[in-house]
Amino acid sequence: MICILAAAVAFAYLDVPVARAVYGTLGSAKNLAKGLTSAVILSGEAAVALTLIVIRITRGRLAPLGEATALACLTSILAYAMDDSALKFFFGVPIPVAVLQGTRHTFHFLGGSASSSFPSGHMVLSGAFAGVFIRLYRRSTWLFSGLLLFGAALLVVGDWHFVSDVIAGVFVGVSAGLLAGEVWRAHSG
Repeated sequence: MICILAAAVAFAYLDVPVARAVYGTLGSAKNLAKGLTSAVILSGEAAVALTLIVIRITRGRLAPLGEATALACLTSILAYAMDDSALKFFFGVPIPVAVLQGTRHTFHFLGGSASSSFPSGHMVLSGAFAGVFIRLYRRSTWLFSGLLLFGAALLVVGDWHFVSDVIAGVFVGVSAGLLAGEVWRAHSG
């Protein structure tokens, strides 16, 4: 409920003013970030998961950290697929640059596409990955929380997402990761 309330408040009161305030802040640094597209991250996660699965098949076992990493990668990929093909389509929120150029900042229910803004796919990806580790390795909570906060700030300052987008993306991703970690723990012990 807190995340839903925070996203609603951010959507109504923070999104557009913050987007206006930070617009163009990263300037030419945005070209550096273009290499971190969702496709690149998904490909990396798939390669890591496949490598770990092959190791598990060939050796007959995998260290607990390897199992957690494979689970985190697969959970992240699946959560992103859900976000990209269902949630963004359902909510249909335009990206910050479009809003700053005159498009109305509102929900266009069932009118979105994979390029819509809400929830942030990058935050769903990273949140799901982090959620698995947070559930399976409690000591990692502060590390992953800090990394998620840093990533969220970059996405907002880089004009890719609104504040509400990253809040919703973290909520969806971390929820998926915590659930996957809990199911894994319940069935592997």
